[in-house]
Amino acid sequence: MTHLEPTPAEISSEKIYKELGLTEREYARILELIGREPNYTETGIFSVMWSEHCSYKTSKPILKRFPTKGERVLQGPGEGAGIVDIGDNQAVVFKIESHNHPSAIEPFQGAATGVGGIIRDVFSMGARPIALLNSLRFGSLADEKVKYLFRNIVAGIANYGNCMGIPTVGGEVVFEDSYQGNPLVNAMCVGLIEHHKIQKGVAKGIGNSVMYVGASTGRDGIHGATFASEELNEGSESKKPSVQVGDPFMEKLLLEATLELLDLNIVEGIQDMGAAGLTSSSSEMASKAGNGIELDLNKVPRREPNMTPYEIMLSESQERMLVVVKKGKEEEVKQVFDKWGLYSAVIGQVTNDGMYRVLENDLPVVELPVSALVDEAPVYEMPTKEPEYYREYQNITKLEYPEQNVEDVLKQLLATTNLASKEWVYQQYDHMVRTSTAVKPGSDAAVITVRGTNKALAMTTDGNGRYIYLDPYVGGAIAVAESARNVVCSGAEPLAITDGINFGNPEKPEIFWQFAQAVDGMSEACRVLNTPVIGGNVSFYNENNGKAIYPTPIVGMVGLIRDQAHITSQAFKEVGDSILLIGETFDELTGTEFQKLIQGKTEGRPPMLNLQIEQNVQKTALKAIQAGLVSSAHDLSDGGLAIALAESVISGSLGAEIELNSQLRPEAFLFSESQSRILLSANANNVAKILKIAQEIGVSCQEIGKVTSSSLKVGYNNQQVIDSSVASLIKIWKDAIPCLMI
Repeated sequence: MTHLEPTPAEISSEKIYKELGLTEREYARILELIGREPNYTETGIFSVMWSEHCSYKTSKPILKRFPTKGERVLQGPGEGAGIVDIGDNQAVVFKIESHNHPSAIEPFQGAATGVGGIIRDVFSMGARPIALLNSLRFGSLADEKVKYLFRNIVAGIANYGNCMGIPTVGGEVVFEDSYQGNPLVNAMCVGLIEHHKIQKGVAKGIGNSVMYVGASTGRDGIHGATFASEELNEGSESKKPSVQVGDPFMEKLLLEATLELLDLNIVEGIQDMGAAGLTSSSSEMASKAGNGIELDLNKVPRREPNMTPYEIMLSESQERMLVVVKKGKEEEVKQVFDKWGLYSAVIGQVTNDGMYRVLENDLPVVELPVSALVDEAPVYEMPTKEPEYYREYQNITKLEYPEQNVEDVLKQLLATTNLASKEWVYQQYDHMVRTSTAVKPGSDAAVITVRGTNKALAMTTDGNGRYIYLDPYVGGAIAVAESARNVVCSGAEPLAITDGINFGNPEKPEIFWQFAQAVDGMSEACRVLNTPVIGGNVSFYNENNGKAIYPTPIVGMVGLIRDQAHITSQAFKEVGDSILLIGETFDELTGTEFQKLIQGKTEGRPPMLNLQIEQNVQKTALKAIQAGLVSSAHDLSDGGLAIALAESVISGSLGAEIELNSQLRPEAFLFSESQSRILLSANANNVAKILKIAQEIGVSCQEIGKVTSSSLKVGYNNQQVIDSSVASLIKIWKDAIPCLMI
């Protein structure tokens, strides 16, 4: 007989399940599964485990479309993080996750705990974290609330990563009106592991002890999972108790203690207490092993008095892990965590009855089938509807605009918040700690060397919400293609991706259509480019007062550089080097930074993408880099060729003299965001060899200029259209965001 915990007086017992986010249909299914009415704690447990955030109840059918297997994939979706083989018994572990809603209402802690959670996901696999990246979206910086969110989210990310001693090496920051009131905070962590040390989150071994390790449990973060599964509105400020509070110094201790513990070979399963805390970690571990689990709440370390079973089970206090250890080895676990000044306690055991049982004072307060919580979570086939705007935009393929002064446009674009220097952001991050950072933030991808080897890893995060809004299928494919292009431009072979998928309310057919189309586009690109999806997360309900964000899947990609001599950056290196452009340019200005600047809006179609051409362009660049022929490489994306040239001269503090000939208007050639293009610089003696590689692979490649000392000059059909000192471009580029931050 289940001991009934009293329902709080402020919640009507008739409506308890609705207050906790369950629908009438879901509650009826719960009654069917367990054969009785659940008590208050059990209802709360069902509400978090069946929330979108934990169960993926609407997204699961679509996510199955992703390609998740590959010859290098050692662990795909379903564990704390994905794992890919990089040779020599080594593997790279990585994952991206969002912390959007918490960051919207408590930006510092919301962002900080997002970083903390993704770090735990990686070291719970047995890996040592070596790098952090992030992808951020905000509304207009002209808004004081957005400035507040921007400052504090960046500060939260910096504080946690810096205190942990893990370099934050890359990412992106984008500003669009659609993110007003609902910022996106996606954090990515990358780690290294030897194959034999890989761990999984399973509660295996009947009779084995279930141990709680790390920090104590408080009332912070209760119902964070359900909070993440609803739209933001004017009442969301009252949800601040749903935001966890992080302690990076505690997490540093937990990281070292956990890795030391795993070296003892006594752990049978381990999982981070993330969303839904003790509830999700324990029930998911039991489900994956096909076992039951019994927990005793009297043994759970807690930092606040009079906590109820409901509060203990649903707390999302940070810096906690759940470990299943071999029977009789509990004291060894305690010794390790005592050494590091952390709590450890035996709070339960693995059982063979398939039940999820929670005791308090020797009385059961929860008694549910594990399968009912995890495996029987509802799965919905959501309706889709093609949005009206999408049909309208299909007919807008060419941008109508008056003749522009190209040099003025370049300078105006360099001063926009999306294209201006992000040094204000990444200078707050310690990107050199551990001294393995070979390419710092600001290039196409960050590069971390693999100690004790001649290998390195390139990593990046990418996603263009404008493109995906205009055409989710094409935009989704572009997100993967651009991420791979950035990795290739750093000298790496793309390995796999992790995705942070951010959309509006999935209950709206137009939103769900965007989601399904984007996943299909991403999937096709992953198949062609051989970059399987090894994990990630879905964040729905990103709306503010009923208005959705741009659909924004973020692609986190890691690539392998087999020889550190191949490490490449975007900066021009030597005066006299030749500059080459791989790929073709088309009149594609709709959906671009140019359109937003000139017309103040985004409409039409995004650039076209031919994945076979994309693959060949990347193959050409990588082959040239690996042959030692390339001095610099930079992908063409936001802002087009003109911005890519400006970024390469700014990064290298050198100039360039370019001569272009085309039937396109100069604005179209210089600011088009046509895909599958890469800018190279190379010693003049290597140009013929690069052109030969391009010809053999079958892609367009042309020499367009030379690296010079101090100015950017562009001639177009024998007319000078740009002639600016690099110093003046640097000033414009660097001054844009700091002056807005005052």
